[in-house]
Amino acid sequence: MTTSFSRSAADRRRRALSTFAALLLAGGSAALLLWAIGNILFTGAFLAAILACGALLLLGTRRAAAPAAPVPDVPAAPDMALLRAALDASPTAAAITDADGALLSANEGYVHWFGGTLAPTDLPFEEAERAALRKAVLCARRDGRGEASRLKAGDVTLRADAVRAGLGDGHIVWTFSRAENADLVGDAQRMLTGEAGARIGEAGVMALLADGDGNIVSANPAFLARIGGRAGDRLSLVDLIGVAEGGDFYFLGEGKGAVPLRLVQVPVSEEPDPLTLFLLLDDPAGLTRLRSEDVASLSALLDFIPLGLALANIDGRFIYLNKAFRKAAGLHADERPAYPGDLVVDEDKAAVSDAVRRFSRGPAASSDLAVRLRNASDEPVALTIAGARGLGEAAVILSLKDNKEADRLKRQVAQATKMQAVGQLAGGIAHDFNNILTAILGYCDLMLMRHTPGDSDYDDIQQIRSNSNRAAGLTRQLLAFSRQQTLRPQVLQLPDVIAEVSNLLKRLLGETVTLQVKHGRNLGAVRADPGQLEQVIVNLAVNARDAMPEGGVVTLQTYAVSADEARRIGSDILPAAPYTALRVSDTGTGIPASLLSKIFEPFFTTKEVGKGTGLGLSTVYGIVKQSGGFIFAESEEGKGTSFVIYLPVHRADAGEVRSRGKAKDAAGELWGTGTILLVEDEAMVRAVAERALTRHGYTVLTAENGEAALEILAREGQVDLMISDVVMPTMDGPTTVRAARETHPDLPILFISGYAEEQLRKSIDLERVAFLAKPFSVQKLAEATRDALAAK
Repeated sequence: MTTSFSRSAADRRRRALSTFAALLLAGGSAALLLWAIGNILFTGAFLAAILACGALLLLGTRRAAAPAAPVPDVPAAPDMALLRAALDASPTAAAITDADGALLSANEGYVHWFGGTLAPTDLPFEEAERAALRKAVLCARRDGRGEASRLKAGDVTLRADAVRAGLGDGHIVWTFSRAENADLVGDAQRMLTGEAGARIGEAGVMALLADGDGNIVSANPAFLARIGGRAGDRLSLVDLIGVAEGGDFYFLGEGKGAVPLRLVQVPVSEEPDPLTLFLLLDDPAGLTRLRSEDVASLSALLDFIPLGLALANIDGRFIYLNKAFRKAAGLHADERPAYPGDLVVDEDKAAVSDAVRRFSRGPAASSDLAVRLRNASDEPVALTIAGARGLGEAAVILSLKDNKEADRLKRQVAQATKMQAVGQLAGGIAHDFNNILTAILGYCDLMLMRHTPGDSDYDDIQQIRSNSNRAAGLTRQLLAFSRQQTLRPQVLQLPDVIAEVSNLLKRLLGETVTLQVKHGRNLGAVRADPGQLEQVIVNLAVNARDAMPEGGVVTLQTYAVSADEARRIGSDILPAAPYTALRVSDTGTGIPASLLSKIFEPFFTTKEVGKGTGLGLSTVYGIVKQSGGFIFAESEEGKGTSFVIYLPVHRADAGEVRSRGKAKDAAGELWGTGTILLVEDEAMVRAVAERALTRHGYTVLTAENGEAALEILAREGQVDLMISDVVMPTMDGPTTVRAARETHPDLPILFISGYAEEQLRKSIDLERVAFLAKPFSVQKLAEATRDALAAK
């Protein structure tokens, strides 16, 4: 096989030499002919004819000499040792695989780099890199060559080349080498410090190479001369270049009035240690803009003005924007709008551009436009445009005020004013209604004393009394919303209150709703009315249940909030102080954002008619606020609602925290003796109270106002107790009591009122005074009277 290969090679060489000699002879003949006759066209035709005849003769000779096609020899198996030796001679990592990528042989460099004999497509690269290797195999099989670049092997970036080779193109030769761009950093450094850097500097371009922290690695002579530095100095770009208010760059050593710079950044290397090539050019146009005499004189002043102001030239292009204008327009630090129309939505661009054009060329007038900003298109804002004269390049002044905070405060004040007015109305209605309910309940009690169960009228009286109690509950809700109800605060722990009410909640929530209770650690004690706090939890839980018609989860969670955490919440309403928080959350339908601000208003409800009074959340709001706490609502439609209550931590001794056990007072004897002066301006309340006290053995003297009470007190020799309404015409209860104490200093007082005790005690600075809230039953009046006389 080797001998036949040598003969065929010798024959090919002889034929090649013969062909070359014939071509040389033809070329020489053509040259002589051209010299003899001097006709280029004739000589070209002669040469073409000779070449054509020679080609035909050569083709005929080859066909005649062509031997019969030999039977191909069966290729011998590859010599693996020879392949390995050939691969080891390569200076790079190399390997040979079959057409499917299975590894056949690899050199020492391949084993050293990759730590084994895995096929190239199975090497421990990232999935994207292995995909690039598989693609290289396909390209090699199809096109003869394929490649995969940017292969990360530790800190080295590799490039893989795959070449189809072997008999029948059935093998692929792989070579792995370092990426060609690995020395871009070195090239950039050599360019800057060499002749190229000097030539760039002569063209007016300053160039430097900096790392990701702004440290300068190298720079061309023009840059070093500009900053007064030398090669090898440790310099930082941050310490050398600053940013003016208009966004232009300048050398810090030259001051803000220096020529602005234009920066071009060219990334040189990738992570983890990125380097960037900076090209710096002077920008005289920016100098003209910033150093315009009139604009410069206003710049420093305008930045201190809270009103957003901007200046535009006659072409309508911005030349200055102060800080307030950028903030009001919602511009980011890197935004550089060219024209006022760039600030607004597409629908308002034409109107703004037209107004700027008119005022820049017309008289010095002004106009207000209602526009919607591109970065905050929810609500329109007022943009004032005025013509500017005598301000140098500036032709138009634009004014924009950030009204978001002011509008928010206005809405809060309006909401607070509305809630206060509704609260005052509710409190007044509840006070008058309590007087009526006191009379109804009192007469029901008196009638029940004359009837026993089984009488024909007994059930009717009980029904009237029951409905009156329901009405009394409604007035208590109104008073709770207006923060005028009577509270009996105790120092307690929130987990104890939740434990007391959890059984009731499970019955109220039903089988489709799951109740979860989570308690945090280090909870501080709070001071609140436990009964009213239970009502808060029940109301919130029932609302959560109604928001989950298909079932869900209601979570009660308590946790401590430190003063620092309260400060980080960032609420204008919540002071920075320690709190114990209660979060009541559900997985229901959520509350739309448009309704979230109205949920605490009385009689506002989203439930169907007959399924809610709209007083549940308003009652919760009033109880929490009257207890000194705060409540916030968070909701997202389709994901549920959370109410968070913050109650201030009460600093008390451990013994002050009371148990939640509801100990019942001993009933005691309600019968008594003594003279009682009853002062009440409502005739029906006065009549029922007189009859109730008389039936319990007391001698009752009645007065319809304070003046009549003082006359009776002066006339009568002995009065054991004065029961007085607080709010009365001409002379109220506290004034009457002060006058009575001048002649009867030890006279015990029992105040009755439809207003809250806490509200009244703020204006009553009297000692030894008891209080009974309306509406009250005959038994409650008798008990309060007995206790007041016992404390005498």
